[in-house]
Amino acid sequence: MRFNGTSQNTTASAAYSSSVSRFASVNVRDLNKAIGSIGAGTRIFPFASIGHQPQDLKYQGEDSALVIGRRNIIREHVTMNPGTTGGGMVTRVGDNCLFMAGAHVAHDCHLGNHVVMANNVLLAGHVAVGDYAFFAGLSAAHQFTRIGAHAMVGGLTGVERDVIPYGMVMGDRARLVGLNIVGLQRRGFSREDIQALRSAYQMLFEDGTGTLVQRVDATAARYGEVGPVRDLIEFIRADNARGLVQPKANGGS
Repeated sequence: MRFNGTSQNTTASAAYSSSVSRFASVNVRDLNKAIGSIGAGTRIFPFASIGHQPQDLKYQGEDSALVIGRRNIIREHVTMNPGTTGGGMVTRVGDNCLFMAGAHVAHDCHLGNHVVMANNVLLAGHVAVGDYAFFAGLSAAHQFTRIGAHAMVGGLTGVERDVIPYGMVMGDRARLVGLNIVGLQRRGFSREDIQALRSAYQMLFEDGTGTLVQRVDATAARYGEVGPVRDLIEFIRADNARGLVQPKANGGS
């Protein structure tokens, strides 16, 4: 099984044009030296382009990989590219993800489990996506951004900075509009955890006093023992060269 050439996995192949490909766990190597694997139970629909060389002018045919987990659904015209030397040589997709028609996962992206990308969602290179993140249709993420676990990106939203875990962002240039409460409830988070997240969000983004670093420290001191709040604090404290998506300033843009 290859990613390119005249293999069964080629977008123009007769097998793809007429039926859905279902995979047992397989290892693959294409004619352009991309190495990777497709986990058991993953379904790839017609005309998807999986594992062709990255859309990066710096790519010179190096051995790189696209690793796709188990039980994913990859619909028509989805594109996924392997890694490059600038990003560790591997693109990773977790388990149980849904990629609707026309979605794009660029080189060196790392996606967790249960990620949903609706129609024509675009991830630029080196984007990191946490478990259960949801992208509504026609949204896009800038290269090197981080999308936290359980976050929701609204339709037609352009994400230029990091999106906090459990957050919800909307707008032609993403603005933080609150927590993804519906998603948290659907995932079975307790009422106590959700309330702690609400309180932490208010301290971090609605208090308005002190610097963000000071508010993070105060939030950690007060709610740091609550698992989801701890995840949120750790995400903010981690390397965030692109900065965080913030709420719209009162009266501002």
